[in-house]
Amino acid sequence: MKLSSLLLPTFLLAGPSLAEHTSNWAVLVCTSRFWFNYRHLANVLSIYRTVKRLGIPDSQIILMLPDDMACNPRNAFPGTVYSNADRAVDLYGDNIEVDYRGYEVTVENFIRLLTDRVGEEMPRSKRLLTDDRSNILVYMTGHGGNEFLKFQDAEEIGAWDLADAFEQMWEKRRYHEILFMIDTCQANTMYSKLYSPNIIATGSSELDQSSYSHHADNDIGVAVIDRYTYYNLEFLESEVKDTSSKKTVGDLFDSYTYEKIHSHAGVRYDLFKGGAEEARRRLVTDFFGNVQNVEVDSGKGETNASFEEEMVRLSRTIAELHTRAEEQEAAERNATASAAKTVKKQQQPRKIQRVAKPLTDDNWWTKKIVGATALAGCAALWGLGSYLEGVV
Repeated sequence: MKLSSLLLPTFLLAGPSLAEHTSNWAVLVCTSRFWFNYRHLANVLSIYRTVKRLGIPDSQIILMLPDDMACNPRNAFPGTVYSNADRAVDLYGDNIEVDYRGYEVTVENFIRLLTDRVGEEMPRSKRLLTDDRSNILVYMTGHGGNEFLKFQDAEEIGAWDLADAFEQMWEKRRYHEILFMIDTCQANTMYSKLYSPNIIATGSSELDQSSYSHHADNDIGVAVIDRYTYYNLEFLESEVKDTSSKKTVGDLFDSYTYEKIHSHAGVRYDLFKGGAEEARRRLVTDFFGNVQNVEVDSGKGETNASFEEEMVRLSRTIAELHTRAEEQEAAERNATASAAKTVKKQQQPRKIQRVAKPLTDDNWWTKKIVGATALAGCAALWGLGSYLEGVV
């Protein structure tokens, strides 16, 4: 009997537990190529650095970069990417894992990633292995317009494409809650068609508004970060020091102003269960950090003391079952060893002894008759020889 089968009834006695979410994932997408779009790469790498700082591991981050600005021959600081004029932090660094690079960053691959419609040959590092208890941050940046976002100036993803991809994710139980953020021109139109539940969406600009860069680096020669992403990072770096932070997404959204961003950042709450009030109470770390909130409900009428007693009894039962399992395994080993000895003894070769075969009465009389006959024959031959000799 396996230990797991013995433990099952005991666990059923414990009180039910409800987990808000059990994993955090981030999908970070830059859709622009070419050196003059340096800021878009810096945008996504800035968010990448932040979610890693707050505990989301690389194994749960999908990073899509269509161009390698760090190795571009125009880069005055080879192998680096900066988002600040003082160049205090190298966003590229030595510890970066790019999952989709160059021409792998396409609309098709992005939608297949979200919906998990990929072949078995696809490595785990390029798959979004989420479930219905996963919170996902989806961040996108690039050039866009009214209800579309360009991918490498070659193709576009539309607002309906994105909406349908999220709906497939919901139907396939691939997320618990999603925070969708997009930094592009007319960004808010990209989430206007979403219709799946448990999504909070925010963008950098309204219809017919552009999304502006924050500042340029004279040595690099181009703008190094966009305003919307810059002020998101400013809030995250100053207000969310670690995963114990109690700052909410409502606090983050309240920090957006036209004076800072130079466009009207938008937020959509209506898809979220409980509406704006419930959505605004979600912690920033519920999406940007690796925090899983677990609530254990011991049942109505039960006190904390009784629940602790139940846990003690459960621990004792587990220990007893472990002991029984060990004893059973030891008995099975002894029985196996004894059976092996018996089989070995039975398989030992037998010694063959050759002994004289005793004569029976029948055998004795047969030999006597043969001997007498032979003797009579010899006598007859002797007598015949003597007779012939006398005649001659």
